[in-house]
Amino acid sequence: MTRVSLFSSPLLLGFDHMERMIERAAKSGAEGYPPYNIEQIGEDGLRITLAVAGFAMSDLNITLEDNQLVIRGRQAEDKDRLYLHRGIAARQFQRAFVLAEGIQVTGAQLSNGLLHIDLTRPKPQPQVRTIQINAGDGSGEGRIGLGE
Repeated sequence: MTRVSLFSSPLLLGFDHMERMIERAAKSGAEGYPPYNIEQIGEDGLRITLAVAGFAMSDLNITLEDNQLVIRGRQAEDKDRLYLHRGIAARQFQRAFVLAEGIQVTGAQLSNGLLHIDLTRPKPQPQVRTIQINAGDGSGEGRIGLGE
């Protein structure tokens, strides 16, 4: 069975990266741990908050990989403790968020078991360019140049 792409239309040139971003978002949406909130802060700010109780700053790693914000957590196993019952697992996690073009990570803070990651979403600036059309040289092949 052949898979039909949403972006296979010849009118949507150069949107193949968008399709890959949607696929990455669908894969990362199936994760359930750790729980998180996304809230709007001001007009152009966003905040992602993850519940990472029990994790120290040294146990957490935040990276930005091709417009994908990746948060990883790994707790070191304490071999000196003898547990009679272990209900709180020292488990590792990876949570990924696909970011739109232009969104910037402005900082991260760990407080009271919550990891806050602040983002800014710049306002889009409309751009209008005039495309200059050059006359052909008689060979039937015209040139198109870009003008400002």
